[in-house]
Amino acid sequence: MALRAGDSQAAMTGVKEKVLTLDTMNSSIRRVEYAVRGPIVLRALELERELRQGVKKPFTEVIRANIGDAQAMGQKPITFLRQVLALCAQPDLLNSPDFPEDAKSRAEHILRACGGHSLGASDAIVTVLKLLVAGEGRARSGVLIPIPQYPLYSAALAELNAVQVDYYLDEERVWALDVAELRRALRQAREHCRPCALCVINPGNPTGQVQTRECIEAVIRFAFEERLFLLADEVYQDNVYAEGSQFHSFKKVLTEMGSPYAEQQELASFHSVSKGYMGECGFRSGYVEVVNMDAAVQQQMQKLMSVRLCPPVPGQVLLDVVVSPPAPSDPSFAQFQAEKQAVLAELAAKAKLTEQVFNESPGIRCNPVQGAMYSFPRMQLPPRAVQHAQELGLAPDMFFCMSLLEETGICVVPGSGFGQREGTYHFRMTILPPMEKLRPLLEKLSQFHAKFTQEYS
Repeated sequence: MALRAGDSQAAMTGVKEKVLTLDTMNSSIRRVEYAVRGPIVLRALELERELRQGVKKPFTEVIRANIGDAQAMGQKPITFLRQVLALCAQPDLLNSPDFPEDAKSRAEHILRACGGHSLGASDAIVTVLKLLVAGEGRARSGVLIPIPQYPLYSAALAELNAVQVDYYLDEERVWALDVAELRRALRQAREHCRPCALCVINPGNPTGQVQTRECIEAVIRFAFEERLFLLADEVYQDNVYAEGSQFHSFKKVLTEMGSPYAEQQELASFHSVSKGYMGECGFRSGYVEVVNMDAAVQQQMQKLMSVRLCPPVPGQVLLDVVVSPPAPSDPSFAQFQAEKQAVLAELAAKAKLTEQVFNESPGIRCNPVQGAMYSFPRMQLPPRAVQHAQELGLAPDMFFCMSLLEETGICVVPGSGFGQREGTYHFRMTILPPMEKLRPLLEKLSQFHAKFTQEYS
């Protein structure tokens, strides 16, 4: 590979300069201050550790009078609040005589009404993007994202005034990621911005593909050569169904590739309890793990996250269990494993059924759902339907999806909301409905597509 100006010293020393440093990061982040969780609190934590280690101080404990966290300061929790929380988290307890009837009634009301919306891993993704984004004009930061993509990325980049750099997944090869396509996108982007990061969603959302280890290694080499910070969205890592497919974490592959990648390539990987076998969307808990991040930048990231105070305690509890599940010697292990495998086996059956039914339908083509929780079928739309949609000011697949909803009550998301190659039309549909509802849903959707096609032909 030809060296660019300024790269010669790095090539000779074998040390790659970090992409994200205090000098290159978003300068606005450095100006963020949040005194109640600033340096004084970090020092207080250090003092607590020193006291536990037996270091002599003129005091015996650190008294935290810096934040308004009443229970951390010893206030006793209100029983009714905790009773309702426990009942909502474990509805089986609604039959327990240990809870008062009013707490049960309140929990039942909440369970019927709640929709489960908040933060989770999405907030961590946006936080890392905030660190990366900087500059104006041709120096403005660019981030490579897959097309189709999860709209969080396009929305966050627009809000942060960064440049969205599209690279297309190969639909003809089960949405494969091609390094040659990455090079094309990067080359074109460098003409008008400063690309600094590459995002990979694996398993894919909305496309459901699972990247091979060989592909991940190639992506890591590409990011290393081109000095790109890697963002690995791995929230569907437990959701792998297709025979021969296997999840490989970017961190694990990076580590096993050895020097210089393991010591120098910057990476942020994301996970969430909302997906996988857990499906705990309502608790909105997730994490980001950073590898080879500049220590000073990592302090800035911690500061930025601390501005939001603390994530909800139930979410933290749940995340602790997810990252450290019951061990084989634990009493709960057998039930935990059985429930986990049952969930994943049912999802695998749903993935296979979805692909089968759609591919039996004329005008619809669905790649294998190798992982995640969605299918992203490609559909043919008649020219008259496309023209009518344009007259209404709608994307053609949006027109189809709205018509589907109005006539059948089936709600799916048009592919135009995720990005797709021009002239192609898709929709994203979750595979989550119960099996007894999924087959009729798939058949009804296929029948509607046939009727829609005939009507506009």
